[in-house]
Amino acid sequence: MPTVNPADWSWVLGIPVLVPFAAAALALLLARHHTAQRVVALIALVVVQVDAVFIAYLSMSGPLTLDVGGWSAPVGITLVADRLSALMLVVSVFVTLCVLIYSFTQDPSMGRKLPVAVFQPTFLILSAGVSNAFLTGDLFNLYVGFEILLVASFVLITLGSSRERIRSGTVYVVVSVVSSAIFLTALAMVYAAVGTVNMAQIAIRMNSIDPATAQLIEVMLLVAFGVKAAVFPLSAWLPDSYPTAPAPVTAVFAGLLTKVGIYAIIRTQSTIFADAGLNKALMVVALATMVIGILGAVAQDDIKRLLSFTLVSHIGFMLWGVGIGTVDGLTAAIFYTAHHIIVQTALFLVSGLMEQVGGSTSLTKLGSLLKVWPFLAVVYLIPALNLAGVPPMSGFLGKVGLIQASAQVGSPLDWTLIAGGLITSLLTLYALLRAWNMAFWQSSTEEITERATVPWTMTFATVLLVAASVLLAVLAGPIYRYAHGGAVELREQEPYISAVLPEAERGTGQSHEEPNPGVDETPVVPPLGTPSASAPTVTATTPAAAAPTTGGER
Repeated sequence: MPTVNPADWSWVLGIPVLVPFAAAALALLLARHHTAQRVVALIALVVVQVDAVFIAYLSMSGPLTLDVGGWSAPVGITLVADRLSALMLVVSVFVTLCVLIYSFTQDPSMGRKLPVAVFQPTFLILSAGVSNAFLTGDLFNLYVGFEILLVASFVLITLGSSRERIRSGTVYVVVSVVSSAIFLTALAMVYAAVGTVNMAQIAIRMNSIDPATAQLIEVMLLVAFGVKAAVFPLSAWLPDSYPTAPAPVTAVFAGLLTKVGIYAIIRTQSTIFADAGLNKALMVVALATMVIGILGAVAQDDIKRLLSFTLVSHIGFMLWGVGIGTVDGLTAAIFYTAHHIIVQTALFLVSGLMEQVGGSTSLTKLGSLLKVWPFLAVVYLIPALNLAGVPPMSGFLGKVGLIQASAQVGSPLDWTLIAGGLITSLLTLYALLRAWNMAFWQSSTEEITERATVPWTMTFATVLLVAASVLLAVLAGPIYRYAHGGAVELREQEPYISAVLPEAERGTGQSHEEPNPGVDETPVVPPLGTPSASAPTVTATTPAAAAPTTGGER
C-alpha cells in the first residue's frame, strides 16, 4: 500500500488530460518547426506516463478522486482513478508514447508531400480524449471524451486526402455519429429516470426505478458502446476503415479506440447495472464476435485487414469476461484488455515495418522477408504467438483465466464459450502463422531481394512494444493481482461510491455481494492455480470507505 496520503495527491488526476491539451496548443504554435513539435509531444507524453504510473500506485489504497473546479459530485465533474481506470491509463499512455516515437520518421501524407503540421497536435488531443474517457466518473463527460476521440480520429484517418482515406474516414465518422446519437439519447433517458449523470449516484438510484426502464437504458448504452468497441454485429465498419490509415494511426486506433468502448462496457455493467439480466446476452454476443471475427481473418490476404479482423475477434474475449459477471471473470477481462492493447498495437506496428521493407501489405506480394531481414520475422512472431495464446505468454494467461472463470459457473453457455474460445485461439494461430509463412518464408512474384532503409525510430518503438508484451507475461502475477483488486472494487461498488460522493449524497446504495470482512485471500495467476472467488480486502481512502465485501457469484 502507498505510504503517502492519496488525498493529498488528487490533483495528479488532471495531468493526463490537461498536459496533452496544453502541449497540442503549443505544437500548433510551432507548426513550422516539426522537430520542435515532436519534442513537445514527446515530453508531454513522458510526463503523462510517469503521472499514470504514480496514479496506479496511489489507487492501490482505493479509488482516488478529483472534483474539477472545486465543484463536488454530483453537481460537478469528478475524475476517478480506481484500479481499472489506472491500469487502462498506464497501458494506453505507454502505447501512445511508443506510437508517437514510431511516427517521428513517418510520412502521414502517404508520399504526397502535403503539410502535416496538424499530426502531432491531433495525436495529443487523441491522447487527452482517451485519458478523459478512462478517468471520468460522469456519463456526460464520457460522452465528451468520445467526441474528442471522434474529431481527432477523423483528422488522423484522412491525412493525405487520398480517395481511400476520405471514403474510410467518412464511413468511420457516420458510424461514430450514429453511435454518439444513441449514447446521447441514452444519457437523456438516464437523467430523466434518475436525475443525475454521475455514475456513482446512478448506481445508487438505478435500483429504485422500473426494471424495464433500467434494462432499456442498459441496452441503449450497450449498443452505443458496442459500435465503438466493434462488437459483432456492429463491427462491419472496422476492417474497411483501419487498413487505409497510416501505420501509426492504424496502430493507435487498433490498440486504444475499441478498448475505450470495452472499458465503457466494463464500467457501466459493473458500476451501474451489476444486477441486470443481460449477462447471457453479452456472452452470446461475445461468442459470435470471437468466431465470426476470426473466420473473417482466415480469409484475408492483406496483413492489415487480417489484423483488423483479429482485432474484432479478440474483443469477444473481453466481452466474455464481462458476461460471466463474477470477480474472476472481470479479473480475466481486465487483464486481457491490458494485454490486447499492447499486443495488437505491436502487430500493427510490425505490419508497418513489413510495408516499409516490402512496399506492400498484400501477403501475395510480400515474400522471402526472412532472408532480407530475419530480425523482423522474430519481431512479428512473438506478438503473433502471444495473441494466439501460446503458453507461457500473457495471452495464454488471460484466456486460461477466462476459461477457469466460466468453468466455475459451469452453465451450458459457459462451456460453449470455452469451446468457442479454444477454436478461436487455434484459428488465430493458423491465420497469423499462415501470414508469417506467406510474407517471410515463401517466395512471391515480386520477391524482395534487398532490404529498404527502415528508420531506427520505427524499429525501436516496435521492439519496445514487443518487449513490453513479453514483460507482461513475466510480471503476470502482480499485474493479475492488481486486476483482481480492480474487479473486487467493481463488484463491491461501495469503494467507488464512497470515494466519489459526499456522505450526504450516498443514500442507501446496495452492495451486490454478501459482506464477509474476514476474507483476505490473494489470487494466483490462472495457470498456476484456480483463481479465488473470494476477494481481498480493498480500502478506499478518498473518502473513507465502508466495510469491504466479497464477490464472486453472478
